[in-house]
Amino acid sequence: MAKRVTAVFDIGKTNKKLFLFDKNYKEVYREYASFDEIEDEDGYPTENLDALKTWLKELFYRVLKNEDFSIKAINFSTYGASFVHIDENGNPLTPLYNYTKEINQDLVDEFYKKYGPELEFTRTTGSPKSGLLNSGMQLYWIKKTKPEIFKKIKYSLHLPQYLSYIFSGIPISEYTSIGCHTSLWNYETKDYHNWVYEEGINTILPPIVSTETSINMNYNGTRIKVGAGIHDSSSALLPYVRSVKKPFVLVSTGTWSIALNPFSDVPLTTEETEAGCINYMRINGKPVKSSRLFLGNEYKLQVAELTKKFNVDKDYHKTIEFDYDAYFEIIKDFHYCFKWKSFSDKNMPTKTSYSYNTFEHAYHQLMIELVQLQVESIKRIANTYDIDRLYVDGGFTDNDLYIKLLSHYLRGMKLRTTKASLGSALGAAIAISDAKLNSKFLKKNYALKKHVPFIIK
Repeated sequence: MAKRVTAVFDIGKTNKKLFLFDKNYKEVYREYASFDEIEDEDGYPTENLDALKTWLKELFYRVLKNEDFSIKAINFSTYGASFVHIDENGNPLTPLYNYTKEINQDLVDEFYKKYGPELEFTRTTGSPKSGLLNSGMQLYWIKKTKPEIFKKIKYSLHLPQYLSYIFSGIPISEYTSIGCHTSLWNYETKDYHNWVYEEGINTILPPIVSTETSINMNYNGTRIKVGAGIHDSSSALLPYVRSVKKPFVLVSTGTWSIALNPFSDVPLTTEETEAGCINYMRINGKPVKSSRLFLGNEYKLQVAELTKKFNVDKDYHKTIEFDYDAYFEIIKDFHYCFKWKSFSDKNMPTKTSYSYNTFEHAYHQLMIELVQLQVESIKRIANTYDIDRLYVDGGFTDNDLYIKLLSHYLRGMKLRTTKASLGSALGAAIAISDAKLNSKFLKKNYALKKHVPFIIK
């Protein structure tokens, strides 16, 4: 008998994945693909939208014919800050512009002069000035520099909703894509920002629906629910929101370490905005206060320097475990030693300097300083006395020093780590499901592990 499954296309910038999940959200099948980038009209590398669309359709129909599975629903999780602009026939009018593409600075300055001041605009939209990484800026850019194309746009669809449109033919917008640092949404008025209406951008944005919306379609005699699609960061957060009943902070670690507080109902303050905080959005339109730290990138750069200086194997840092004696020796007469390469910090010296003669001691100093920055990032978006649960996923969950130091510096919080390699895909499957998650979900599906602070000697 065919196993009833939910299909999820999880689309990253590099890897495109299909997952099939059973009713208990266990992965029963996966398939990967990647495509060479193409160039837009300016020669800038970008997603091969035609190849992606072809792969989606061919793979979907192949799985549909597989007698081992019966697809009951399909949903889409993708990276954000990316629009597909379609004409009245549903055909894309432009390439899928890469959000790293630079645009004319005069145009950006003109925008903020018209709709600023910049700090207040950033505060109300939860979106710092980031060029095309603010997808709303792409719409403004097209209107001002490609007016003939702009006139032909019937709808502009964020990438998750375009993938949904491929399968349903129904254009929609949804909260998580609108709210991910797009500069489109005013978190105070809970509506599009006034600039969207003044520029007539609202006329090409489809109606907003709940992220949990599904459209019933018939494929080869099989009734399948087609989801609205979801932004990947919000999708990765969803399993925690659905299964953890008490307020928490989630820190997703990797190249960027992103601290997320989904329990803050108030807009960003000026101070938080100046400190670099931004907003994401939950599936119900509520804000997720967030702070970002270029932690993984800085770690990589500094470890490379230490590896070279102490002449150790490039993977030696992975073997280092927390040493109490080294820690207490460092903090006994603590001073900051590292000058950061990826960002600035008020405590950092003008150049890196330390007197340690072993890799282990220098590495402990590095991790103490990095984790202190991580603690600041968490406290920036959450009162750690009111919220006493902290979840950490991503690459740093395997770093013994990071976890022990974080648990030590945030002793009042209950620290848990999870392994969430399926995070954004699993969130998309949950979003289209009516099932409730219980408190044991993370333990069963995410290898939940508890950590306690070390004993202070």
